[in-house]
Amino acid sequence: MENNRLDTHQKAVQINLDNTKYGTFAEIGAGQEVVRWFFLVGGAAGTIAKSMSAYDMTVSDAIYGVAGRYVSRGRLDTMLDHEYGLMIERLAAKRGENTRFFAFADTIATKSYSRKDNFHGWMGIRFQGHPGAAPSQIILHVSLLDREATLQQEAVGILGVNLIHAALYSPDPTDVIGHLLDGLSHERIEIDLIEFIGPAFAGVDNRLMSLQLVHRGLTDAAMFTADGKVVQPADAFYKKPILVLRGRFRPVTNHTVDMLHSSLAQFREEPANRGQEVLVVTEMTLRHLQVEGDSEIDDRDYLDRMDLLRTLGRPVLITNFGEFYRLAQYLHRLTDRLIGLSVGVATLREIFEERYYEHLAGGILESFGRMFKNDLKMYVYPMLDPVAGTSSTAADFRVSPRLQHLYNYLVDNGHIEPIRDYRAEFLGVFSRDVYRKLAEGDPSWIDDVPPNVALLICQRHMLGYDPSRYESSDTI
Repeated sequence: MENNRLDTHQKAVQINLDNTKYGTFAEIGAGQEVVRWFFLVGGAAGTIAKSMSAYDMTVSDAIYGVAGRYVSRGRLDTMLDHEYGLMIERLAAKRGENTRFFAFADTIATKSYSRKDNFHGWMGIRFQGHPGAAPSQIILHVSLLDREATLQQEAVGILGVNLIHAALYSPDPTDVIGHLLDGLSHERIEIDLIEFIGPAFAGVDNRLMSLQLVHRGLTDAAMFTADGKVVQPADAFYKKPILVLRGRFRPVTNHTVDMLHSSLAQFREEPANRGQEVLVVTEMTLRHLQVEGDSEIDDRDYLDRMDLLRTLGRPVLITNFGEFYRLAQYLHRLTDRLIGLSVGVATLREIFEERYYEHLAGGILESFGRMFKNDLKMYVYPMLDPVAGTSSTAADFRVSPRLQHLYNYLVDNGHIEPIRDYRAEFLGVFSRDVYRKLAEGDPSWIDDVPPNVALLICQRHMLGYDPSRYESSDTI
């Protein structure tokens, strides 16, 4: 099936020879790299109503309005609004009965004399699903990983053709994502945001599409707000202190809420965070989403967990960072402010397992060097020993003798702190036990989760909740 895929040249030819599709191209930054393909292959008059670039800021502002940033989602939106509106205004009466109109736009920052890093941009297409239809659109954010300007421009051109062709011929969102890197590779392009909007994508949940980006390897991390709106992580994290709570959240429990609130209270007390807007993020890795022994992810299970996370009112980060040092490195790239990680004692024990770092030349010392630079702080929630009935904390935590000095160093220098104020009655609540109770029909699970979480689970039959199992119980 892979061998039947069209290359960039063939895609551009197919669109040019299809007189039912007609569009405008507006490109800023990298040059007219996308529309160039349609001119190159011949027959462009069948596709292109107009092609333009506005490189001078004054000229660009005169056309699209004043912009705070020219390589931004806001600028892309105004470009699409303007160009699609003109297309319909000028051509709908003449050929709208038999033509699917589209407007393609991108605003890209590639390598130049003045720009030596952070090569990225926004790209989108607004199009009709059929002649006369209300428009739909696909928006994406891309990072360019090539180190040469010509290669970056080439990648932009190929990606743009892929996006246009997929939108016009196979607009199923999973197909679109599957074809974006045709003729490219993960070493050249990273796409960390994609958004599908409009009647062609009725019923599409962009939280699932964010998951697809990570699961298919187009990015290591994708993010959306508590209400499900996709956001670009670099924009969300810019110049903000960040506190991250990693978990399975299957489901959100009283333990989860207490851990989040108690670590946040300490994080806000940090001198560096005074007067700062702290961004609290819940994170899930692919490992937490996959069924044990299976690389596949259950979409319903995933969306159930995302809906339950909405009760916390915090954005969600989906990542492929199994090790915490990789998460820390990623966050360090996006903010210069303090980073906090909220973890439990069990997780802290895993972090000090040397076998997880055998692939690094410097082993566990290298991983800790990457993780704890820039004053990263780890807040450790206690763990209850159900047999002994006692709790263990970061203050009495013990590692292997060869690592104890390393642990003491991190504690003495404030990199690892025990969470001080917590509710002891929640220490014995674990999401895996709550999930098991749900599956077995044990009604006591309701006491282990916040009331709004319990209500959602019962109303929507989430995480396999089956009310018939509780018919003889007065609890639910």
